[in-house]
Amino acid sequence: MAKTFNDIQLLRTTFLRGPSVWTYRPVLEVWLDLGELEDYPSNKIPGLNERLTTWLPDLVEHTCGVGERGGFIQRLEGGTWMGHVLEHVIIELLNLAGMPAEFGQTREISQRGVYRMVFRCPEEAVARVALEYGHKLLMAAINDLPFDRKPAIHAIKTAINDRYLGPSTGCIVDAAGERRIPHIRLNDGNLVQLGYGAAQRRIWTAESDQTSAIAEGIAQDKDFTKRLLTACGVPVPEGQIVANAEEAWEVAQDIGFPVTVKPSDGNHARGVTLELYQEADVKAAFALAEPEGSDVIVEKFIDGVEHRLLVVGGKVVAATKGETVSVHGNGKATLRELVAVLNQDPRRGPEQEYPLDWINLDAGAVKLELNRQHVTPDSVIPQGQAVLLQRNGNMAIDCTDDVHPDVAYYATLAAKIVGLDIAGMDMILKDVSQPMQGQGAILEVNAGPGLLMHLKPTSGAPRPVGMAIADHLFPREDGANAGRIPLVGIVGTRHNAFIARLVGWLLQLSGKLTGVASSEGMFLNNRQTQKTNTANWAGAHRLLTNRLAQAAVIQTTSRSILEEGLAYDRCLVGVVTDMDGFETLADHDVREASQMRRVLRTQIDVVLSDGAGVLNADLPEVADLAELCDGEVVLYSAQANNAVVAAHRGANEGRAVLLRNQQVILATGGLERALGTLDALRLPTGHAVDTSALLAAIATAWAMDIAPDLIAAGIKTFEYQPA
Repeated sequence: MAKTFNDIQLLRTTFLRGPSVWTYRPVLEVWLDLGELEDYPSNKIPGLNERLTTWLPDLVEHTCGVGERGGFIQRLEGGTWMGHVLEHVIIELLNLAGMPAEFGQTREISQRGVYRMVFRCPEEAVARVALEYGHKLLMAAINDLPFDRKPAIHAIKTAINDRYLGPSTGCIVDAAGERRIPHIRLNDGNLVQLGYGAAQRRIWTAESDQTSAIAEGIAQDKDFTKRLLTACGVPVPEGQIVANAEEAWEVAQDIGFPVTVKPSDGNHARGVTLELYQEADVKAAFALAEPEGSDVIVEKFIDGVEHRLLVVGGKVVAATKGETVSVHGNGKATLRELVAVLNQDPRRGPEQEYPLDWINLDAGAVKLELNRQHVTPDSVIPQGQAVLLQRNGNMAIDCTDDVHPDVAYYATLAAKIVGLDIAGMDMILKDVSQPMQGQGAILEVNAGPGLLMHLKPTSGAPRPVGMAIADHLFPREDGANAGRIPLVGIVGTRHNAFIARLVGWLLQLSGKLTGVASSEGMFLNNRQTQKTNTANWAGAHRLLTNRLAQAAVIQTTSRSILEEGLAYDRCLVGVVTDMDGFETLADHDVREASQMRRVLRTQIDVVLSDGAGVLNADLPEVADLAELCDGEVVLYSAQANNAVVAAHRGANEGRAVLLRNQQVILATGGLERALGTLDALRLPTGHAVDTSALLAAIATAWAMDIAPDLIAAGIKTFEYQPA
């Protein structure tokens, strides 16, 4: 009888929300106790590998450390431990659920049989569901128990749909990410901040903080919008608001047939019924439209094809056209059966990720169409007979390259008239490649338009609409650091709150309204706004979401890096003062001073290429981090003859701040400039200042290109009192 193994124990899980010792992106870190499985790698459990590859055949695509397709399978066959196997099982489940996941690592700690396993996932709730089902699948494979992967994938998909950004918001965030613009999710929905502090912009689906509330209100009132457009010469269909079904029929007769009935402020084509001739149909359409908006409009039906043009920043950036939805009978199947087959189209589905919705035979608009054709869902449709199911709401055929300049002109004009920076223009056109006049009209101007039709058209090329919106919010001429403010990150234990506050003061004097998050509290414009310790992820997060902050100085700790990750993706200047404190981190398996390098290097790893790392050259283990910095390195030392500083100045014409005969020297290669003596650079409060901390602050300010004279004057005016 095969041996039965106890479950792998999940000792603790920690979601690291920012750059950490593992990677730049969010990961879930899990501590695993393999127990007796420590003595049973994958090649010692009969049938394990076969069961895993049967349930998860795409494990063959995992390259693992081998670096080639099938690499992980080689590791399985050669024998690898269960923490590593669990890592790959979770990654594959995430892939199957539609969330590409490639990064994972598993490392043994000093306690035998206990491992730290991490895998990348942007959302904590999704990561925890993937962990739960990955653990269940692996234990089933180990103990030769049945396992159905479909419920597991469904559960992960459900978590993704519940927690992830919608497709419109997501594509804008992804585009911003391509341009290295950071983002912060502000709620559980689709409100997202792009950029930091005063450089930020906010989006909510396809609306931005530049979208006027007045313009949005106008767009929601379709009748008023039409009157504005008409006044400016934009062709729109004749129409009128009606109060009841009887009035709808009277207006329809006055306007002339056919007519359209729709809600005055609905969206997504809900409650819209087209091409009506009969009294019963008009009245039924009124009943369908009334619940979807505050008023109902009857307007002249315009013959042509539905189009949706996306206008961003005064330009048409994408266009799609629609098609009616019909099924054709075979003389055997009922309409319900034919629609069931239609709904199997992989482009159709209930979630936002699908460009086309399922056809619902119980929907009011569909029922009305069927009544007009004298067909019921249980009718057997004769061979070759077409049954029309939907006339509108199916705009998913890309036609961007066909848009005539005249059509684009009227679309952008309508957006300007309403006042929207991002607008979806619903138009009826016989031919989008021909001039507008005489062959079409604008039906609606929509704020916050859906983008999925442009991202996943059923025909034609996807359009980079997310990038168009990102470029609108952050013009390319803003440069490579669009959305960023000067940000200083400081880690260590030696007087770092003082360093952070002095650097914040010097940045303030240089003309930037500066926020400081430190262990002595939160400061903005040199005023204390919070007295509690903010040298952590939450404190930094609050500072980076503050629209007043034109610069930020953020103190952090080794423990915060290990338990939360950094709150920012990159910084202009990263400062490491020391590598003290390993004695307090045994719960993270940091048991030797040498292990601090892996923790504190995180601060230097995130320095921008046009930024600088500021390092204490009097501590060799800190100075050695210079090799990891993507930007410039500025050293500081209280020793005039420091060999590391001398080599740095000589080999790279590097910058350094050093102390010689009580004189603070700013050195660039062989050039030197005296900033002043320690006595002259005394704080006005008379508070005793650690020399190394003062040099660190000076080096940081200099790395931020603050003028030496301003640095000296700022120190003498810094009224520091420990909080």
